[in-house]
Amino acid sequence: VATAAPESRSPRVTIDRPVFIVSSPRAGSSLLYETLARARDLTTIGGESHQVIESIVGLRPQDHEWSSNRLVAEDATPRAVAALHAGLVASLRDRDGEVPPGGPVRVLEKTPKNSLRVPFLAAAFPDSRFVYLYRDPRETVSSMLDAWRSGRFVTYPRLPGWHGPPWSLLLTPGWRDLNGRALADVVTAQWSTATTVLLDDLEALDPERWCVASYGRLVADPQAEMERLCAFAALEWDVEVGTDLPLSRHTLDAPQPDKWRRNADELRGSWDRVTEVATRAHDVFAAPPRIHPARVPPATATQPAPEPELFHSVHSDAFPQILEAAHCSLIASTYQSGRLIVVRSEGRQLNTHFRALPSPMGVARRGGSLAVGTKSEVLVFQNQPEAGARLDPPDRHDAVFMPRRAYATGDIRIHDLAYAGEELWAVNTRFSCLVTFDDEHSFVPRWRPPFVSAYSAGDRCHLNGLAVVDDEPRFVTALGRSDVDGGWRDDKATGGVVLEVPSGEPVVTGLCMPHSPRWHDGKLWVLESGRGTLGVVDLGTGRIDDVAAVPGFARGLGFAGPYAFIGLSQVREHVFEGLPLTGDGIERHCGVWVVDTRSGHTAAFLRFEGIVQEIFEVAVLEGLRYPEVTEPRAELADTAFVLPDDAIADLAPLPSK
Repeated sequence: VATAAPESRSPRVTIDRPVFIVSSPRAGSSLLYETLARARDLTTIGGESHQVIESIVGLRPQDHEWSSNRLVAEDATPRAVAALHAGLVASLRDRDGEVPPGGPVRVLEKTPKNSLRVPFLAAAFPDSRFVYLYRDPRETVSSMLDAWRSGRFVTYPRLPGWHGPPWSLLLTPGWRDLNGRALADVVTAQWSTATTVLLDDLEALDPERWCVASYGRLVADPQAEMERLCAFAALEWDVEVGTDLPLSRHTLDAPQPDKWRRNADELRGSWDRVTEVATRAHDVFAAPPRIHPARVPPATATQPAPEPELFHSVHSDAFPQILEAAHCSLIASTYQSGRLIVVRSEGRQLNTHFRALPSPMGVARRGGSLAVGTKSEVLVFQNQPEAGARLDPPDRHDAVFMPRRAYATGDIRIHDLAYAGEELWAVNTRFSCLVTFDDEHSFVPRWRPPFVSAYSAGDRCHLNGLAVVDDEPRFVTALGRSDVDGGWRDDKATGGVVLEVPSGEPVVTGLCMPHSPRWHDGKLWVLESGRGTLGVVDLGTGRIDDVAAVPGFARGLGFAGPYAFIGLSQVREHVFEGLPLTGDGIERHCGVWVVDTRSGHTAAFLRFEGIVQEIFEVAVLEGLRYPEVTEPRAELADTAFVLPDDAIADLAPLPSK
């Protein structure tokens, strides 16, 4: 009796080094996706992955109380990742429409909702790569407005709690605050929120995991753009693309030059929320991570190559010695990379200890309290040194700042923080005023410059710095004396001022982007950021005398004895065009420079060479040599408990081992 030969089983399909196109809605991602999908090695599911992702329990908006489409690394549970793999593999086809035969396959995927999911995708696919598609925000936001009106892009037709037209496009954090707002407000908030989240998340990745694509280059020279992206993703491009690409399936009407102008008048009143994020996006587009041809490890390799250090720094030998002699440490904030940096001496070495916070800026300390201003909260930490016994090594840390309180401020572009007596004051840059905090309000306005006629969320003068003298707010810095939204930008090279509080009278005028006024040793010190200088204000004559020049955009200032610790940023040409610091041949660094104020000479430096490019604040922690700052929701914060003495007396004894 003849028997059939056993049927050979094809190897299981696995996903290898997937490529995710990420962008805001209406940025042209469908055109990029449909063009790049013609690469020889790629497979796709034929469209966007909305249904695949949102069919998985735990990944749906309703599983997060309809907060948004946001997904983070913690959402990448083994069950969710397995379901996502299975959902994608079930629909994969190559460029010829064929089902992959098995084994590892390269996958291309895109949906604008993934602009809110980069940490999740990076955790679910550790070998993934991301392509950020940049397009002129005017074109993108205008197209988003058209998309809402068309009714063709409704994503949540019965969104609980939404009272406007059927919700379209991606669901961004904070969408509930848009109830009752004009459609122009809705789309500008959508774009700004999605772009901010996306850039924050991309900049937290290894720079070799993402690159920037240009919609303009894609349309003008698609062949060159495809070859460039394929070099980044280790793909083979064997297609000749003509200069006239077919319209994407999601195109509303044919592209035309300046098509965005038809919505310009309607969007003008809402554009303030776009401006700052648009500048940031352009900076990323103008100076993206450098594309290197992807390195494919040999088949015999058993260990992955070590990833480059994202937060690498170098320092001079004198820096830790100065900290040791002054019996202090530093905290620097870098909103650009979302980190608080604790700078500590370890003998002859400097220890830079990074803690993740959302866009940290101002830092203030009084006794055992440490306050940090972030994107939408002011976090207050309390020193609980007993928790140091839980750290490694247990006897090194002389302070452990634990999160104890948060003031929900909203996005007020908070800048300097300072304690005046027991009261915490802040510079509310968005509303051009000084504020304090209570348990009922986002903030309590306490003072504004006399030339600012009303509170407005439009950053009229870019109020940014605060100096406290004898426990009273006494001096502030602003980049201009403007009473119109964003008006300070018109004269940023010479419009800066130092003002006296409470009178509002100018102390010094004609400054180039002043920041960080500080009262030290009976003198008022200020940084002229646009010139890269540290100076002392002559309160009698209204003159500022330069003490030192530093190689960068100077912002963030603290003192220990005769030493000034100055934060430096790598100035962004597009934002700071026309400033003295942007001239040809001028050296610019990011880090902390130590200046001996007696001579004006640089005594030491700490320079960042990883992804940190901007510093906002430098705060000196006097009397603390090796402190720790515990992130909210970190294991130590969740498992170390501080109780009143009478409650501790009633604690049950610990179980014996």
